[in-house]
Amino acid sequence: MRIVLAGTGSAVGKTTISTGIMKALSNEMNVQSFKIGPDYIDPSYHSLATNNPPRNLDSFFMNEDQLKLSFDRGMKIAKADIGIIEGVRGLYEGISPTGDIGSTASVAKALDAPVILIMNAKSLVKSAAALVLGFKALDTEVKIEGVILNKIKGKRHYLKAKEAVETLSDVKVIGAIPRDDDLEVKERHLGLVPALEQERIANDIDKWSKVVKEYIDLDALKEIAKSSPKIKINKKTELWNTNNKKTTRIGIARDEVFNFYYTENFESLEDNNAKLTYFSPFKDEELPDVDALYIGGGYPEIFAKELEANESMKLAIKKFHNDNKPIYGECGGLIYLSKSIDGFKTCDILPYPSQMTDKVQGLSYVIAKSNEDNLISQKGEVFRGHEFHYTKLCIDEKDVNSANFAFDIERGRGIINKQDGLSVGNTLANYIHLHACSCPNLAYNFTKNINEL
Repeated sequence: MRIVLAGTGSAVGKTTISTGIMKALSNEMNVQSFKIGPDYIDPSYHSLATNNPPRNLDSFFMNEDQLKLSFDRGMKIAKADIGIIEGVRGLYEGISPTGDIGSTASVAKALDAPVILIMNAKSLVKSAAALVLGFKALDTEVKIEGVILNKIKGKRHYLKAKEAVETLSDVKVIGAIPRDDDLEVKERHLGLVPALEQERIANDIDKWSKVVKEYIDLDALKEIAKSSPKIKINKKTELWNTNNKKTTRIGIARDEVFNFYYTENFESLEDNNAKLTYFSPFKDEELPDVDALYIGGGYPEIFAKELEANESMKLAIKKFHNDNKPIYGECGGLIYLSKSIDGFKTCDILPYPSQMTDKVQGLSYVIAKSNEDNLISQKGEVFRGHEFHYTKLCIDEKDVNSANFAFDIERGRGIINKQDGLSVGNTLANYIHLHACSCPNLAYNFTKNINEL
């Protein structure tokens, strides 16, 4: 049983409504959430609402068979009753103006999942029906089975818009959310404020859930979800390489600062016999007893002062590096491993300072090719990822040629001059965020190289 909650565009309230639905249904059934697209932040809300680890689906990272297997695997691990899939941007927005790749529609079609459109219906009545008709007509393979109207002025507005949509587009309206500024979600430079950083968000999710219960027909939503047919899995499909049989111990930096990780990345490491231990560069004074470190993305620039103050942790990570033990850093991990963040001293493993900027420095899907063997890939290997950051690593042009970059960027920006994957000893750090399905040898190569060092 599955359903896709898709927006008609931006600012439609998709995340608040989707999360509210997840929370409301979680009171009566086991809900597994999925987020379409390269996103860590919306899924952190989902996890708080469902009490299940969040998961991502992305047709740029995964082929159709992988999308099916990844969804099926997630449902089985959670023993979930229903899979609720929140879309990205508008239903049909992808990486090209006319193609499907990267869009919500591509995932909905791959999973043969019914779609409920979430629409900002402010000041719309008959035009709301026109929007639904247009979305239906653009791709008849997408099964639009319901509509939720948001930002409705009152009962009169609701009844008129409902009549227009149901009569003219032949799609059932299953709910209408009134205008309420309290239902807006705070934002920050990388999008929605991560749930792991905000204790109060749990109260907000409860509020969204109550609104959903009052204004959305959840029984109708469940009936639509029940109409989804059984997914046929290709038995030859693999999500990632699982050939490493030797045990490794990996320390994962995971706290209020570093929390941009895909659940699937952890699972791919565990499938390669890695034992994961979580630690906090923000709060802990020493590292756990491990063979390697994985420092993911997050907000080290926001917590630069606190990270600088934790001198014992910085020294422990620097010693770990000097002892030639492997460290892998992504985005926020990259700048924490740099010399400093906006003047605040950090680990000083990468010999360059980093700084926060006012403008986005990287916002793109990425295709990269390894130009040498490294911690996570072999020479010639091509893999996909994404980048989204406002920071930059400050490398002078005169120093570029002496720096060792493991990746050539074929699509995207990287650290500098279409290069990424800065390598210093056994430390590798990049701006690219990788998903285990988009770089299927990531966990295998990392665990294998840990054992061989």
